[in-house]
Amino acid sequence: MKSPALIFLAAFLVNNIVLMRFLGLCPFFGVSSTIETATGMGMAVIFVMTIAAWITWIVFNVVLLPLNLVFLRTAVFILTIASLVQLVEMFLKKSYRALYNALGIYLPLITTNCAILGVTFLNIDNKFSLLNGTVFAIGTGLGFTLVIITFAAIRERLDLAPINPSLRGYPISFIAASLMALAFLGFSGLFGLT
Repeated sequence: MKSPALIFLAAFLVNNIVLMRFLGLCPFFGVSSTIETATGMGMAVIFVMTIAAWITWIVFNVVLLPLNLVFLRTAVFILTIASLVQLVEMFLKKSYRALYNALGIYLPLITTNCAILGVTFLNIDNKFSLLNGTVFAIGTGLGFTLVIITFAAIRERLDLAPINPSLRGYPISFIAASLMALAFLGFSGLFGLT
């Protein structure tokens, strides 16, 4: 078993959910046009990813595993995450209006973010305890946030750069994302983690 610190470091930098596992690419490219929107999406992902990791871990280990219904994992996890997002949205709308307004459209967008589902699967596949699964989810969420905010800053600069018109928009964004992935690949050698 790895220590929680190593699990966090691996999830945050080395095995980044976006750049190394290629999950969550829709919000990565779609919501990263400004730093403000990227920050909102990142905060929403951290929040929902952590709660989803807890709930799906409990559902898997308390319901699916003892009843030998592991084959229903995908459907149950998708329904659990969608229900969780709706419950959180209703609760925030009623109780914490300011936080609800701050998250805005990002909370419903999380329902279709495959990075959330990916983390719940990885928690189960890696046989993480609830503590290690929580550390993994928080590290993954923070890694997602770091990457999307960094990418938004790069895209804001690219909008002002003198770039050939044929490369403007998504082509230069894909090039920048691939260079970011190569940069993050260097962390695996630095920490000796995979």
